[in-house]
Parts: sequence; structure tokens; C-alpha cells
Amino acid sequence: MLLLVIAIRVRAQDGNAGIQEAANKVKGYFDTGCDLMYAIGAVVGIIGAVKVFNKWNAGEPDTNKVAAAWFGSCIFLVVVATVLKSFFGI
Repeated sequence: MLLLVIAIRVRAQDGNAGIQEAANKVKGYFDTGCDLMYAIGAVVGIIGAVKVFNKWNAGEPDTNKVAAAWFGSCIFLVVVATVLKSFFGI
């Protein structure tokens, strides 16, 4: 039993070092994630512009509502990415 306890203590590692390494890796991926959110916002904006243009040419009455919804979703993605960067200090 004593050998088992000694073997476990020898193989135990510092938990703080593991948490710090994980935090550093997340910080490394954070800029890439924000760039991905900007790219998704651009694609959503292009799709929204095409949908609004089609509704506008068809003369549909709810064009303003659709335009506001698509524009709002694009702004939301950009603002979330920017706020997350400033919130985490990256």
C-alpha cells in the first residue's frame, strides 16, 4: 500500500502549471476566433444584402424589417467579437 501511495505522489503534477498552459493556448486561439467571427459577419452581411435587394425589387412591404434584422445580426457579430477582445484584455 505504501508503494502505491508513493507511486501516485511521484506521478502527480502541478495543477497550476496545467491551468496556465491551457490559458495560454486559449489566448493563442482567441484572435483566430475573433477573425472567424468577423468573416462570418461578412458572409451573413452579403447574404442579407442579397435577400433585402430581392425583396426590395419584388416590392414586398416588409423590406425594412428584414433589412433591420440582417443589419442587426451583422452588427451583433462584430460587436461581440470586439467586446470579447476588450473584456478579456487581449
